[in-house]
Amino acid sequence: MSHENTGGENFAAMTDAWSAMTRGFLRTATAANRAAVSAMVPAANGDRDSEGDRIVPPIPSIEYSDLDWQFDRTVDDPDGISVGDTVTFEKALTDEDVRAFAAVSGDTNRLHLDEEFAEDTRFGERIVHGTLVSGLISAALARLPGLTIYLSQDLEFSGPVGIGDRVSARVEVVEALGNDQYRLETVVRNEDDDATVIDGEAVVLIDDLPAE
Repeated sequence: MSHENTGGENFAAMTDAWSAMTRGFLRTATAANRAAVSAMVPAANGDRDSEGDRIVPPIPSIEYSDLDWQFDRTVDDPDGISVGDTVTFEKALTDEDVRAFAAVSGDTNRLHLDEEFAEDTRFGERIVHGTLVSGLISAALARLPGLTIYLSQDLEFSGPVGIGDRVSARVEVVEALGNDQYRLETVVRNEDDDATVIDGEAVVLIDDLPAE
């Protein structure tokens, strides 16, 4: 066995390790900055402290968020929710997500877990559970201001989502029903395929957040 390139190989290994560590640090720093910016959602006009600075309302859902997730919303005050307000939540649905969902839900359909089996289906590949995809609607609803309680959901599936595809869920208030209840249009899109995969409507109740 030749050892002529040992020094060069060691140097290359050290360089690769350093590069990987640097990339990891940059990803962490970037993600942390993104999370901090996301947390600083502008408050409604007039919500200011004694020094005149805007008061940022709490977003409890962020405390449990992954740094790769993204969301936007047009309203920050539960009392200000009105027709036309929207929330969008986006994340990639990974193989780890699919296998974890199968284990938790008990839905071990081979279409979602077995590549060789899935290749012979109409989809030609493994796809994400439909219920997991629609779960992103719940993630968007959780980012409405206040405490969101699901009352009902109607869904129509129009396309599959592949493993690793990035998916967005958008909810829009279309009717105020009274008693803090709202009807919302719910749409899920496969951003990688630029296609709508779920259409539907939901009804939610927006409660006040518990006092801390």
